[in-house]
Amino acid sequence: MSTLNELPPMAVAPTATVVVTPPAQPEEDWFKPCAVIPVYNHERSLPAVVAALRTADLPCVLVDDGSSPAAATVIDRLAEQDGVFLLRHPRNQGKGGAVISGLREARRLGFSHALQVDADGQHDLSGVELFLDRASQAPDAVICGYPRYDASVPKGRLYARYLTHVWVWINTLSLAIRDSMCGFRVYPLEPTLALLDRVRLGRRMDFDTEILVRLHWQQQPMVWLPTRVHYPADGVSHFRLWLDNALISAMHARLLFGMLLRAPKLLARRLQR
Repeated sequence: MSTLNELPPMAVAPTATVVVTPPAQPEEDWFKPCAVIPVYNHERSLPAVVAALRTADLPCVLVDDGSSPAAATVIDRLAEQDGVFLLRHPRNQGKGGAVISGLREARRLGFSHALQVDADGQHDLSGVELFLDRASQAPDAVICGYPRYDASVPKGRLYARYLTHVWVWINTLSLAIRDSMCGFRVYPLEPTLALLDRVRLGRRMDFDTEILVRLHWQQQPMVWLPTRVHYPADGVSHFRLWLDNALISAMHARLLFGMLLRAPKLLARRLQR
């Protein structure tokens, strides 16, 4: 297990000494994926998520984002397994902050790609092999999941997503991004971290959408695959209605101004297709 101190808001790399080193990989094995899992008080669902990923022989980077002592105990126990690494924030930084920390740690550990997975058990992990296979075939692309919901999805949440869909279409002048909010995707770490080094992105629920729009702006290839999404009856949601909606609105406003600056290039790109 490796435990790091909390990253300051503007930090770009972990600074504490790391105890655990990644497993040795053959030099010719250029495709080295792992899973990055932001965790905040998901002690009931997390063990099954980790077990499924380890069954798929996928190393896991857990980011404990200021969880309760009870949850931290479960996380510590999971991090004792081979192929499971732990990064810890003493205080909660939000989903985006946890994912950013996890992506940086994954790269430091020597991985080339990271599959972002939620800890709440919503994602159908039977699709992991397909997502990783596509990532190996298109190593520069972000492999993005777009959700296929079952009857468990709250209708209010389902319909509210369309507001963000519309803003994303406006801010990209394109329909290319099928769903910007599904947090089940494989990032190529080198271009993703290069973007994170240049721009400070949202640290909470605004992260998933903002990073895809900005990757689209820089013409990062994207591959879209359907993924089944289930909302467990006892699932834990950390969406803060007023705070996160305010942050998401501010994010869309930032992206709108960014789109206006890039509009000539975005339009020219469409005309070239």
